[in-house]
Amino acid sequence: MKSQAHLQPVPDQAVASMPLDVITTAQELAPIFAKRAADYDANDRFVAENYQLLKETGLVSAAVPRELGGGGAEIRELSAMLRILGQACGSTALAFAMHTHQVAIPAWRWRHQNVAAVEPLLKRVAADKIVLLSSGGSDWIGGSGKAEKVEGGYRVSARKVFTSGAEAGNVLMTGAIVSDGDVDTVIHFGAPMSAAEVKVMDNWRVLGMRGTGSNDVAIENLFVPDASVSFSRRAGQWHPVFQTIATIGFTLVYSVYVGVAEKARDLAIEAARKRPANASVTGLAGRLDTALRGAQYAHRAMIAVVEKGEMSAESVNEVMIGRTLVARHGLEVVELAMELAGGGAFFRANGIERCFRDMQAARFHPLQSGPQAQYAGAIALGLPTAEVF
Repeated sequence: MKSQAHLQPVPDQAVASMPLDVITTAQELAPIFAKRAADYDANDRFVAENYQLLKETGLVSAAVPRELGGGGAEIRELSAMLRILGQACGSTALAFAMHTHQVAIPAWRWRHQNVAAVEPLLKRVAADKIVLLSSGGSDWIGGSGKAEKVEGGYRVSARKVFTSGAEAGNVLMTGAIVSDGDVDTVIHFGAPMSAAEVKVMDNWRVLGMRGTGSNDVAIENLFVPDASVSFSRRAGQWHPVFQTIATIGFTLVYSVYVGVAEKARDLAIEAARKRPANASVTGLAGRLDTALRGAQYAHRAMIAVVEKGEMSAESVNEVMIGRTLVARHGLEVVELAMELAGGGAFFRANGIERCFRDMQAARFHPLQSGPQAQYAGAIALGLPTAEVF
């Protein structure tokens, strides 16, 4: 029998007492997604059918507060949902995490900071089941793209990379740089994917997470009214909104990688049980579970930071340390899983090979290893972090 220990590595009353609808729905979808995963991967095909189920079951609005028509799921529940989906299909889970965090962040600001301006967007996600897109690293602290001030708004041109789920998206939550003398400002807005000036490219041919459909999105001369600009900030410097984005967003995204690691572990243990036990096999299995616990414990600490609700440079630091530890231990898990399972792991049909490739993407989200170490070091030494990213 396959071990299920990874689902609850240590007692956790908070998880046990959560509402079951979001988690149960994810558990019901997981076998369907798992059956499709290999085909999406082999054919570089976006997980479109899975997205349709995410809409039909209501998971697309899971993070919207109940008062606004959504599922009302909090960070711990959303993380569990994404872990379960990650065990079934890494591509579906990662692409959906990009939507989920774009909903969870304004939901948190609505609940905890009384930001009324986000309410129409949240209501629209709940009522119309729209999918929000994130352009990942291209909209990080430095910003990207060009916004030219014109009467009544801006004209924006940009190329946004790593736009997971672009094919299914309705609104791209993005930004562009306004150059004004010596100071560059980034404006943030939602770009309608239906606009003629917005086009999804076809360039996602990659090592892992092949079904995310993370194609570039090209924006050419799109008019953005002044009223559509949600906020602006100085380019190249941390802003309080980005402290919230980083703290919540990466906690959710790295839930997926914990799920991928858990799946690799289960597949490897299942394969190892079919072989005669010896000291080498036993030792590998022990190292594998130890590495997995490292990823799980680090991620639990990330969730605890979000639940504390104090978004700051310090919360960013703690979450980014967790992000590095989840990636480090997750990569160790998939390597040990390949070794423990033996030569069979080299075959695509086994599934471990896909987990190995999918986990490699954990290296590339902000803050990557160099900037993360610099940020943590600056916090430790009492130095400024405003321009460390």
